[in-house]
Amino acid sequence: MNIRLNARRGRNTKILATLGPASSEREKIRELYENGADVFRLNFSHGTHDDHRRRYEAIRDLEKEIGRPIGILLDLQGPKLRLGRFAAGREQIEAGQEFRLDLDPSPGSNRRAPLLHPEIFSAIKPGHDLLIDDGKVRLRIVSCGHNFAETVAVNGGVLSDRKGVNVPGSILPLSALTEKDREDLAFGLELGVDWIALSFVQCPEDLIELKSIVNGRARVMAKLEKPSAIEFLDAIIEQADGIMVARGDLGVELPAEQVPLLQKRIVRACREAGKPVVVATQMLESMISSPTPTRAEASDVATAVYDGVDAVMLSAESASGTFPIEAVSMMDRIIKAVESDPLQRKMMNAASHRKTESATDAICAAIRTVADVLPVVATVAYTSSGATTLRVAHERPRTPILSLTPNLHVSRWLTLIWGIHSVCAPDVCNIEEMVDNAVSAAEVHGFSVPMLPLVVVAGTPFGVSGSTNLMRIVWPSSVAANIAGVSAEEVHAKTSGQGLQMRDPYFEFAN
Repeated sequence: MNIRLNARRGRNTKILATLGPASSEREKIRELYENGADVFRLNFSHGTHDDHRRRYEAIRDLEKEIGRPIGILLDLQGPKLRLGRFAAGREQIEAGQEFRLDLDPSPGSNRRAPLLHPEIFSAIKPGHDLLIDDGKVRLRIVSCGHNFAETVAVNGGVLSDRKGVNVPGSILPLSALTEKDREDLAFGLELGVDWIALSFVQCPEDLIELKSIVNGRARVMAKLEKPSAIEFLDAIIEQADGIMVARGDLGVELPAEQVPLLQKRIVRACREAGKPVVVATQMLESMISSPTPTRAEASDVATAVYDGVDAVMLSAESASGTFPIEAVSMMDRIIKAVESDPLQRKMMNAASHRKTESATDAICAAIRTVADVLPVVATVAYTSSGATTLRVAHERPRTPILSLTPNLHVSRWLTLIWGIHSVCAPDVCNIEEMVDNAVSAAEVHGFSVPMLPLVVVAGTPFGVSGSTNLMRIVWPSSVAANIAGVSAEEVHAKTSGQGLQMRDPYFEFAN
């Protein structure tokens, strides 16, 4: 398949695909993009810096080849709480059995195990549960101190070396950034990644610490996978540039029946706050080993699309599965099918961005009204920081969004956002140049339809962030020519192929 410069996805919801052993080769990354991947995730829980550098360079080379920005998300591992080692490597634990955890580093037995995390013992209380190996074994604390916990097994199972430990219901006194995370973060920022995902966010202070280090060099996404984070949901959303509903660990620490409810609540809160939201983990899990998903998995992806999320994510399906290309292609087809359903827009519009008394919000709200009255084919948004395009996208207009920015980094991080076809384009100096460039870009990227208008949104003075105050409706040269009483050939000759735009003061809003 040949990738064209003006290739359009034909859908609004984006696909975030994780790269790994099954998808590290340059040709495989290209195939993932051709089949629908919009943004790539580098999971720093696995792989070396050299592995991730090669993947990063392959993405950037592909980006140069196709002439379109591609977003890259770095996912930090975060603090991993694990058991120590066992003398026999593994032990069978029976339900009702007493079991001790402590800070003694000596190998464990079927009666005790090392848990070398003093922060756990400082946070737990009798009656709390500890979940081992994604909840396969549940231990209830009977008594505890600063260096031990006496527990009883709620259910039996196998404990083995280095299995993960979850502590539901407790806020642990530790930073969300480990030393490994700090090294990975410095490496990723040096490479030039566009998004940083912070794992195991517990409170807004975790994000404040990360943002102070990032210092605007990338966008920060909070992964919500701890029930304790829900207590600070609004504050976390306010601090983050985006939110990921990471249902893996969230589903370990919460009863399974609670996860869909929390997903709905988080997505709605993000939509109302105007923050990008990604739904992740186990979306097409069976496609790790099967060329087709279960019907339940297809419905899971569809639910997220009906709710209007910005992106859905593939994890092991594209990173280590047997069918990475098929998984991306399947997700692409599910999204397109759902978005073609008239019911999808009604359900998506059940939640919307809260309006403020600002010119930006007024103009973005007007875009939806214009699209309902006129047969607008696209909204062209000029942006320097990304704020204008982001605000337009959160209005969820019926028209596709063509985003033009002179900032390459901005054009890359916008590729994750709902409905946006992101393009890095030259800056403009005046309204006439803005309109001409908008029409030209629309034609090049396949957003122009003869006889139908475009909406152009921007801020004046140009290049000033947060100044969105102008909306203009323009027609292609064929319409303008008919109105002006001249031939299309004459128009083309007079404007050097850029097109003559009909400008009507009734369709321009500026302050």
